[in-house]
Amino acid sequence: MKPRAKKPLFAVLGALVITGAGMAPAVAAGTGEAAAPVLQAEVKTSAGQAETRVPATQKEAEAPAVRAVDFAGTVALSNCSGSVVRMPGSEADDPALVLSNGHCLESGFPEPGEVIVDQPSNRTFGLLNSAGTRVATLRASKIAYATMTDTDMSLYQLTSTYQQIQNSYGIKALELNAARPTAGTAIKVVSGYWKRIYSCSVDGFAYRLKEGSWTWKDSVRYTSSCNTIGGTSGSPVIDNATGKVVAVNNTGNEDGGRCTDNNPCEVDQNGNITVRRGINYAQQTYQVVPCVGLDNKIDLSRSGCTLPKP
Repeated sequence: MKPRAKKPLFAVLGALVITGAGMAPAVAAGTGEAAAPVLQAEVKTSAGQAETRVPATQKEAEAPAVRAVDFAGTVALSNCSGSVVRMPGSEADDPALVLSNGHCLESGFPEPGEVIVDQPSNRTFGLLNSAGTRVATLRASKIAYATMTDTDMSLYQLTSTYQQIQNSYGIKALELNAARPTAGTAIKVVSGYWKRIYSCSVDGFAYRLKEGSWTWKDSVRYTSSCNTIGGTSGSPVIDNATGKVVAVNNTGNEDGGRCTDNNPCEVDQNGNITVRRGINYAQQTYQVVPCVGLDNKIDLSRSGCTLPKP
């Protein structure tokens, strides 16, 4: 997973594509959007079975009209990317939240099974406007939630409210979609660290995604043009049609390795393993919505909340 980071797990993940997280990115990518994806219609899994996919170009042609997606509301961390996010029911005077990866924490990667809730933090984030210009430094009051178990996610609570951020900088938070994304959805991965936007589609979902010691559930698989790199970890994955966040970018298979750091593998319901070299992944975020209550407080006991608990 890289911060995306690398061993020490930060170095490993700096490579771990956990894509984008980790430590400083391995290479400085240029800015601008990636070219439209082109995928073969059929690929062979490691088990020798054929999997048919709709070519990315066809998927995008069938997608609804694309909304403008830019950098407004994204943030740059010291080693990763992130975004200021709100729930559908968040209020203007609620303390704002920043979404990133669990492996992007300043304290290092959470252990398998570890869940962090309400831990003090004074981490800072560079807030970007639509053009990708840093317009402010936001500060956390705490890590509201973080884990690398079942998902790879962190939510920081800020010292500023949504209204204060909008009044001071004219920037609105990105909204989390309460619905699960579907295969074929046209998306953009927006990296505040690199000030780069990747364009592709949701190719499908990995029942389980295993990387080193960590396993994630129902991960989003991108089509090939979202070739994210270290430093893009934590980037919001935005549905082109709605402008809402549907996932958080976190890793990719860099070298064709099998279930190792920086080389996640897919595991299906029967335990069959598939390796897709050069393909990148994200963790869905719709399941966060039921876990956020009054005043934007994370409440893992709320009805419908399925996030891992301490």
